Amino acid sequence: MNPYEQAVQTELIRWQQAMQKPPSTFGKLSTSLQKRINRLIPDRIHAIVTATIKQMTRAVLFGADFLNRAPVAGQTLVQRDAAVARRIEFYKKTSAAEGGVTGAGGLLLGLADFPLLLSLKMKLLFEIASLYGYSTSDYRERVFILYVFQLAFSSQERRQVIYQHIANWPEHSRQLPNDINQFDWLTFQQEYRDYIDLAKMAQLIPGIGAAVGIVVNYRLVNQLGQTAMNAYRMRLLPNSSSLERIR
Repeated sequence: MNPYEQAVQTELIRWQQAMQKPPSTFGKLSTSLQKRINRLIPDRIHAIVTATIKQMTRAVLFGADFLNRAPVAGQTLVQRDAAVARRIEFYKKTSAAEGGVTGAGGLLLGLADFPLLLSLKMKLLFEIASLYGYSTSDYRERVFILYVFQLAFSSQERRQVIYQHIANWPEHSRQLPNDINQFDWLTFQQEYRDYIDLAKMAQLIPGIGAAVGIVVNYRLVNQLGQTAMNAYRMRLLPNSSSLERIR
């Protein structure tokens, strides 16, 4: 193992430990605040958001829109990480600019930002999968992408469950049905509906939409990118799924 891979393993240990920490007092307060913000949003908007998540989930599992990137082969981990970091930076800037424009446009444009940002996030995840050498033509890899998405934006309690799926991916993936049409996508989207992007809902509140759009979009995409990097690194490095038990 070269020095770069050793450094990555050290980062992975810290990340794995963070993923498995019990919910903190601050985390519980944040969840409570998110729920209060959630209650400020009209029911009809919640319905639109739920429908958007459902459609995106179906598009990821069943659609061909994201499947146009071939897996990159023959690169070292440092080359893959560098390429992924560049794509994350691009999507951070793109999403921040898009969020600022839509956030300044009031309720309707703020609402339009939600599916736009969701699409950008999914495109980023599919690019990351390709850059790390995984083919998303296998629907199990698309399920992995949805787990990474959920891991990035779940509550700490839910994150612990999802992390175990990712850490034990070879075994967990074998338990998935062979036929993509048998996958229980409806239950999946319902599970993470209440957790992801609640902070993003603040963009719909008049007066603060533009600021929220820029800052939150940037941070959410960065959070997703870093989560994806570590999730794929854990699969690429040997025995990395048990690194947190070494210390």
